[in-house]
Amino acid sequence: MRIAVGADERTDATDALLDELRARGHDVVLALGPMGDREEGWVDVGRGVAEAVARGAADHGIVCCWTGTGVSIAANKVPGVRAALCTDAETARGARRWNDANVLALSLRRTTPAIAREILDAWFDGEPDPTEATAIAALEPPA
Repeated sequence: MRIAVGADERTDATDALLDELRARGHDVVLALGPMGDREEGWVDVGRGVAEAVARGAADHGIVCCWTGTGVSIAANKVPGVRAALCTDAETARGARRWNDANVLALSLRRTTPAIAREILDAWFDGEPDPTEATAIAALEPPA
């Protein structure tokens, strides 16, 4: 799976996240912020990862900032993106199942490498519930 990843700062958590994604066999197609090739703030990280997902350059995105809130708000401004701030595995599982979330937002302050692994397990194991498709479609602005 192709995953776009971005964070507004590089931490042990971001390094562990990238290592974990690659160990699972995912292709990290975009790394924004200090873990990538240029410094970017949370707004640009959220928007950049979301745009990669919206245009199909990535299947899913993961965005990180100190609280996770800013990057999730920035990502959700991009049409076609459904970013969910997840602090635990069950929230991630529900975001995939009921909301068909395609961008995972994480808090650098609260997400340890162990918690990140649990969240990733739930995120990638989760499948959108087809009965929720109508509700999700209603959220998309008309073309």
